[in-house]
Amino acid sequence: MAETRSTCCYCGVGCGVIIEHRDGHITGVRGDPDHPANFGRLCTKGSTLHLTATPATHAVRALYPELRTDRAAKRERVGWDDALDHVADRFAAIIREHGPDSVAFYLSGQFLTEDYYVYNKLAKGLLGTNNLDTNSRLCMSSAVAGYKQTLGADAPPACYDDIPATHCLFISGSNTAFAHPIVYRRIEDARAANPAMKMIVVDPRRTDTAEQADLHLPLLPGTDIALYNAMLHVMLWEGWVKDDYIAAHTEGFDALRKLVRAYTPDMAAGICGLRKQDIETAAEWFATSPATLSMYCQGLNQSTHGTHNNAALINLHLATQQIGRPGAGPFSLTGQPNAMGGREVGGLANLISAHRDMANPEHRAEVAALWGVPSVPDKPGYSAVELFRAINDGKVKAVWIACTNPAQSMPDQTMIHAALQKAELVVVQEAFGHTETARYADVLLPATTWGEKTGTVTNSERRVTRVRSAVPAPGEARHDWQIGVDFARRLGQRLGDLCNGTLAEKLFPYTHEEQVWNEHRESTRGRDLDITGLSYRMLEEQGPQQWPFPEGAAQGKVRLYDDGVFPTKSGKAQFVATEHRPTAEEVNARFPLRLTTGRLRDQWHGMSRTGLTARLYAHEGEPLLHLNPADIERRGMKDGELARVKSRRGDIVIKVMATDTVRPGQAFLPMHWGANAMSGFGINTLTVPDFDPYSKQPELKHAAVQVEKYKATQHMVALGVPGDNALATLEALRPALAALPQGSLTLAGRDRPVVVLRAEADQLSTELLEQVDAALALDDDTQVLSYRDQRRDIGKRARLDGDKLAAVRLTGETRAAGWLQNMVISEDSATEARKWLLAPLSEPPGGAQARGKVVCNCFDVSETDILAGFKGGESLEQVQGRLKCGTNCGSCIPELKRLAASCKV
Repeated sequence: MAETRSTCCYCGVGCGVIIEHRDGHITGVRGDPDHPANFGRLCTKGSTLHLTATPATHAVRALYPELRTDRAAKRERVGWDDALDHVADRFAAIIREHGPDSVAFYLSGQFLTEDYYVYNKLAKGLLGTNNLDTNSRLCMSSAVAGYKQTLGADAPPACYDDIPATHCLFISGSNTAFAHPIVYRRIEDARAANPAMKMIVVDPRRTDTAEQADLHLPLLPGTDIALYNAMLHVMLWEGWVKDDYIAAHTEGFDALRKLVRAYTPDMAAGICGLRKQDIETAAEWFATSPATLSMYCQGLNQSTHGTHNNAALINLHLATQQIGRPGAGPFSLTGQPNAMGGREVGGLANLISAHRDMANPEHRAEVAALWGVPSVPDKPGYSAVELFRAINDGKVKAVWIACTNPAQSMPDQTMIHAALQKAELVVVQEAFGHTETARYADVLLPATTWGEKTGTVTNSERRVTRVRSAVPAPGEARHDWQIGVDFARRLGQRLGDLCNGTLAEKLFPYTHEEQVWNEHRESTRGRDLDITGLSYRMLEEQGPQQWPFPEGAAQGKVRLYDDGVFPTKSGKAQFVATEHRPTAEEVNARFPLRLTTGRLRDQWHGMSRTGLTARLYAHEGEPLLHLNPADIERRGMKDGELARVKSRRGDIVIKVMATDTVRPGQAFLPMHWGANAMSGFGINTLTVPDFDPYSKQPELKHAAVQVEKYKATQHMVALGVPGDNALATLEALRPALAALPQGSLTLAGRDRPVVVLRAEADQLSTELLEQVDAALALDDDTQVLSYRDQRRDIGKRARLDGDKLAAVRLTGETRAAGWLQNMVISEDSATEARKWLLAPLSEPPGGAQARGKVVCNCFDVSETDILAGFKGGESLEQVQGRLKCGTNCGSCIPELKRLAASCKV
């Protein structure tokens, strides 16, 4: 067995991993103990990465180029030359007729830096269009704009080493325990080492992170600025601001001082739905702590005033000098593995290379000179929402989508799907051919993915890591940067003098990714992110390094602005006077509930990868609307029943889950579920496309909705172990899911995936049932147990392999679905239960207890087993010692603590 060092491909923590592989196949993964981001730890998602790279995943991998010339036809396999020649011909024809701004690229924070650089140069250098944006627009663009408005550059000043050094941790708009579990492990370690450390969590929900806080501020969605302004009001009143620092190192404080006079704690308490005393306490802890570190993410960013949310929080750091010192500073948590690297190369529609300003003619001239082109365009291109609106309006004719899934992740999915249908040409460059966006591809280009790619990424703390490939690419998949170079050369030949006055071969001479990176490195010379002192060899021999790391330096800079000098024209940081503004959509009598969105612990983004791993569904196995019990009762519903959730853009039907983690009048939906896993277009059918005027980041975090009981007369649960490949069975059942008014299609189990289809409808057609039975091998009457009550419209079928229950389909009456699913997963003998398999029993026969949801995915420990230990008098340590839960990745520790506390009440 061989081993290769690389990084995880999920969140922006940038965890190092060691990939185990043999004979060209990945066999395992473990945390890299030498990587400074995680020191060997991995979360549930990272520790199961190898399960997404098995031969079984080839059922959904994009392995060969595919092409169709008729939108109504099925794509056919073609060679790379045919595919890229076709795309080059179409792009060239569209550009000649409509100009370079009639085409666009939509990329991903999962690109490596080298990939990003090639496509940025392709669009802005070769074609002369800034129509290149990425899904980082949905994630980090407000953090970028907030840093630039206040500190002068998109450079997080803090680092992970500040966590154990801080005395007050201020987490705002982030469920860190779920979204960045390895960072949260470091927080737990720091709090254990320093019990005096205070932790404040600002979040509308009582999340796992909020539950562990010394002070939880459950503010109303979208009221962050009012809170921060009120905290600054208190700091001024109490004399906690640092006047000397403000005078020497900042500008604009007088205007902010004047503005926050009106933001008394009483006023803000009314706006935010908080207690006045809690606002005052938060202000005191923040300002008077020897060191305060803030961490924040999408709760601040995904807002129509996300830039000012960020700026208002940074204002507090500047006013109290909580910046540039160990344990102090504003620290944005990046959502994707290389969103930072993409920003470094200018990979957004309003950016150019190395943090240069597109509006600055000198900066544009520097990039043009580096690339050897006459000029780069000065007009910002279409940002993400604008881009798909432009496609829908016919302004953009051709779109190239790479390594991202806008048909799941963008807001207002009805518009997104309409735009993709209207586009003259949709090119999708993907590792996985089963994504919702891939269905719209006229050309599908197979790309490499985790374990196969090579290059660099930059994590949240500005640390550059070398990524190495462990196994060869499957099929005919190519590296993303190679696809871009090949296409650029072909397109340049067709456009000739329209290619910005130069030859594509000259612009794209690369034969190896290191050549790309070296050019990117040179673009940073003299800039705030200077990495001219780094090289591939150094990163390989000395490990990951933080920037800036200029030529001649001995090491990178751990934290920024310790000298009080900022990359602004004056060298001083800028206070931004920010007024509270409401969310894009306010609730009213028609849409009375505030819907927020967020993450599940064990899923990531659109689930194109995590959705391939059965065990990652164990913690929350289907789409659920989290709703306060009072709101459920008010609507005449019960926990587990169906509801129709409607916004101004569309509606979905989904099961409700009663929880007091959301306040009355609010609701929560995990953002991961799309058309691959549920009926309709998914959760983002509901979300808001309105965006921040500075960052252009849409308000994905909040929408006004109505929720009403949904009545269905027919119910179905179908589940089983397919004969060949669970992922292929999912693909076979997705057309059935699309035809249902309500349904979910997921996996269950652990080492042996079980496909689970749940559905509710007024009528389940015979054709649908036949399709389901065929997919689960329940269609042979001689091989299955069956029951049919035509009068009550009840039908049941079960298949056994030997004495093991292998598949079940229940329609009309589904009470036994839970324990039957557990029996399929456990592979226990069904001999004793055989006569009860089709009976209407809600509990397993023989008095056995239902297992309950899995809390610890690492060791497959259920909530039932954990609660039994606590109720039996065991301590948390004793339960962990016996069951091992929480002793590996630690992602379940907050939940274990909550369960322990519930048994003490």
